[in-house]
Amino acid sequence: MAILDPVLDPILGPVLNWNPIVGIILIAAVITVVITLAYKFLTDQEKMKHLKGRQKEFQTEMKSHKENPEKMMAVQKEAMKVNMEYMKHSLKPTLYTMLPILLIFGWMSGALAYDPIMIDESYTIMAEFADGVSGQAQLVLDAESTLSSSDAVQIITDGEVTWRVKSSTIGEHQLAVETGDASELVTVLVTDGSLDYLEADLIIKDSDISRIQVGYGKLTPLGDFDIFGWNPGWLALYIVVSLVLSLSLRKAMGLH
Repeated sequence: MAILDPVLDPILGPVLNWNPIVGIILIAAVITVVITLAYKFLTDQEKMKHLKGRQKEFQTEMKSHKENPEKMMAVQKEAMKVNMEYMKHSLKPTLYTMLPILLIFGWMSGALAYDPIMIDESYTIMAEFADGVSGQAQLVLDAESTLSSSDAVQIITDGEVTWRVKSSTIGEHQLAVETGDASELVTVLVTDGSLDYLEADLIIKDSDISRIQVGYGKLTPLGDFDIFGWNPGWLALYIVVSLVLSLSLRKAMGLH
């Protein structure tokens, strides 16, 4: 659970559930505007303009000294001092905005991690077993769940077993993995399409069953759109939107 869940879930959760693309663009836009305004008001723009002008002067001077390595190195040394000063001033707004942004990113990574499991949609339950555990394992279902393409009782192979399941109603479904005297519960949330889910990876100690994973699919807000087989996730969409908007805002506001 992210720290900002109680704050951001009721505010941005409905937007993400209605349309993840719109939600990601909205969040990226708000954060980019805040960062840009922080940069504008927390930096001395006159000084930044002067330093940027000096950088351009050094670039021009270095080009004119291509045939004179010693002179070029001397100019580069001076240019590096100016670059370091420019970076020092530009990092000041980052110190103020970094923590809130990291908290929001933590919330987004949880809220946009997986595709939800919907009614009658096939999903997997994968169990891993402790070293030395062999024999059979069984998945015990609740009344609203059925196996879609696997047997309830399976032989443990290479320390694991996978079942494929469907659940016919919205809500929480409690399933149990059993082997020998060990029995461990896992709860699966089935939704109407809203981006809600429970723990997807359970690590279990002091049991013959060491791990249970629910097979949620990765959320791809752009659907089937792909770039040479790569389906961009929420972070890629966020980065593209924030870069485009940041460059546009900085140019419109005349920031240096």
